Amino acid sequence: MLTPELLCRLRFTLRDLPRVRIEVETCAAWAGLCEPRRGEFVVAVDAVATNAVEHAGGSGQLLLRHIGDELECQVADEGPGFSEDVIPELLPGLDGAPTGRGLWLAKLVTDRLSVVRAGDNGSGSGNGSVVTFAVRLPHG
Repeated sequence: MLTPELLCRLRFTLRDLPRVRIEVETCAAWAGLCEPRRGEFVVAVDAVATNAVEHAGGSGQLLLRHIGDELECQVADEGPGFSEDVIPELLPGLDGAPTGRGLWLAKLVTDRLSVVRAGDNGSGSGNGSVVTFAVRLPHG
């Protein structure tokens, strides 16, 4: 089992998003993620964190870790909760969906992405969601 290396943990609101982007960019560079993938990863982080602020109560928590050959980010919120099936397959707007562009973009530019309802007990009562996504780091 690989031991995760914690790179940063941040609580954020709307006004903190610029700082989140800078911190993630710095940590990703330190972990060895090169451009253009680093820029894509920061865009994914920004999209998911912005969703947490705009649609899930105005704040969230970000956890950035280096696990094996991946840079993994988790964004947790305390909103109504959602599941991965809300992410459209096609670019939002082409399939009639008015929203979902941020999550669609994050899924497009990362190597894996999953969504779990936090504290999901099947009730759908909304204890927030955790979006986890990662990119592979270059070898060596």
